[in-house]
Amino acid sequence: MLSALEVCTIVVVGLMVGVEFSVAFVINPILNALPEDSGQRGRSHGGRMLGAVMPFWYIGSLVLCTVWVIAGWQRPGVDLVIIAAALLIVSVIMSLLLLVPINNRGKTWTTENRPKDWKEQMNRWDRYHYLRVVIIIAAFALLATALA
Repeated sequence: MLSALEVCTIVVVGLMVGVEFSVAFVINPILNALPEDSGQRGRSHGGRMLGAVMPFWYIGSLVLCTVWVIAGWQRPGVDLVIIAAALLIVSVIMSLLLLVPINNRGKTWTTENRPKDWKEQMNRWDRYHYLRVVIIIAAFALLATALA
């Protein structure tokens, strides 16, 4: 049973890392290269779509790590899972304090109502997101190492 939990946790966190990595290094660069306001409209749509899903994914990943720690308390590698869970907590706090406020504004923007500094705000979101991606990649690597 514990093995199934470990694999499930790694798959869930790994998929989350893959989505966030692709947003940072594939989707947003594509959107930024689109002409006129197409990129901003695409980012607004992505903010609405992923903004609805990602909170559950982040919290779900953290819950799975917590259950892994509790169920595997006496097993080798649990210290790595604790560190991974701590990194996921950092990513959630960072999201709530830095990324979500920008995303909540950006997902409502249209060409008629967006602020003049919308590009600057999107660039700030990107910088915070790069850091978050590094944090969750580290958490994923620790989980994989704990299983090995």
